[in-house]
Order: sequence, then structure tokens, then C-alpha cells
Amino acid sequence: MKKIGLISDTHSYMDEPILEFFKDCDEIWHAGDIGDPLVTDTLANLKKLRAVYGNIDSPELRHQFPLNQIFEIEGVKVLITHIGGYPGRYNKRVKDLLFKENVDLYICGHSHILKVVHDPLFDLLHINPGAAGIIGIHRVRTVIRFTIGGEEKISELQVAELGDRDKPRAR
Repeated sequence: MKKIGLISDTHSYMDEPILEFFKDCDEIWHAGDIGDPLVTDTLANLKKLRAVYGNIDSPELRHQFPLNQIFEIEGVKVLITHIGGYPGRYNKRVKDLLFKENVDLYICGHSHILKVVHDPLFDLLHINPGAAGIIGIHRVRTVIRFTIGGEEKISELQVAELGDRDKPRAR
């Protein structure tokens, strides 16, 4: 079993509460809109990092990270992408991938809306960690961590609210 930290939509913002929340994780996954490469450099110095680029990311980040991450970990097949929609409202690209890849866990960002929901059509868990940065439509900054593997496959899911987007905590 592994403990996973999940983050998205940092838009170049990183602070100590994020790092503190992820300190006991085995891996950190970033679901796009990284912004500044210092964000992923900081996370990669903390733990093993898997990331995808988002729609605001530079050519440098698009070269460093893929559009999709599809992998298996602890017996769970995972798809991470930035823009894809959610159960009942997937875009065509993601819907095609879900039919093809038969994933257990689908993760995306982009909406800045924290969402954890089971999709009965694809029999998967969909997670959007919301947004950890200070730019966007969200009011409260959020990140997630969970355990992957074992009988339940995904368990011990915890959400951290990191404060108001307009009033980030002191670094």
C-alpha cells in the first residue's frame, strides 16, 4: 500500500501547508495547471512525482510532462489528465480513453471544484482535488491524500482545506 498526495491547479503557487500535508506520502500526483516549474521541482524534491500538464502550462512543462498519465500502482489502474470532465459529462477524448483503458481511478483537475464520486458506468472512482493555488474561481484551496492498494483499493481519503484563496496562509 502507498500513500498518495493529490494536487491540481497550483498556477505557480506553493506554500508550506501543502508540503506539510504531503510529508508522509510516498508519491505526489499533480493533475495539471502547474504554472511555474518550481512547483513541480519542489514537489519532486519532497517525494516521487507524477504529473500532467494543463492548459495554462508552458511549452517547457508540456515537454517535461505528458497530457495523460496511465499506469498501474498497487493493483489499481490510474488515468490522470488535466481536462476531462466528470461522470456523465466526460469529454470525448477522456471517454474514449476510459473505454479503452478500463481504469479503476480517474483523476483530473481544471474545474477548481473538489469532487470525489463513483462512476457506475465505468466502475471507477473519479477524483478532482480542487485547486491549491490562489488564482481561479475557487474560494478555498484544497488538496487530497489517500491510500492506494489493499482490499479496498482506495481508502483513507482525506481532504485538506488550506485557507481562503484570497488570504493564503503565511509561508
